[in-house]
Amino acid sequence: MGLSTQEQILIEQRVTNEAKSVGAAYLLWFFLGTLGAHRFYLGRTGSGAAQLILLVLGWLTAYIVIGAVLLIALGIWWIIDAFLIPAMIAEQKEEVRRRLTDQALWMNQPAEQVKRTVISAHQENS
Repeated sequence: MGLSTQEQILIEQRVTNEAKSVGAAYLLWFFLGTLGAHRFYLGRTGSGAAQLILLVLGWLTAYIVIGAVLLIALGIWWIIDAFLIPAMIAEQKEEVRRRLTDQALWMNQPAEQVKRTVISAHQENS
């Protein structure tokens, strides 16, 4: 059983409300991008932490050649991220849409189907 038009509209409204702002992501990228702030904002904490570590290690080792290499690599990554931000936001929106659709479909299941699902899941865990 699919979703009604009204449920689909409500899901799209929630996706719009929960989606990350493109403007905020670009502001974070421009001013704090080498710290990975835009990636933390978009929920990509692993790569945000990697950018932060690159920056710290780059400055700590700036007096030797390896620091300059790390900072150059970070700069290239920072420029590439300018083109990746729209795709990251679209992916985040799709994830929210998928989660909300799954929740709505689960809520629309007949009571007997929900009971069978819960009982079978419980029996698998035992």
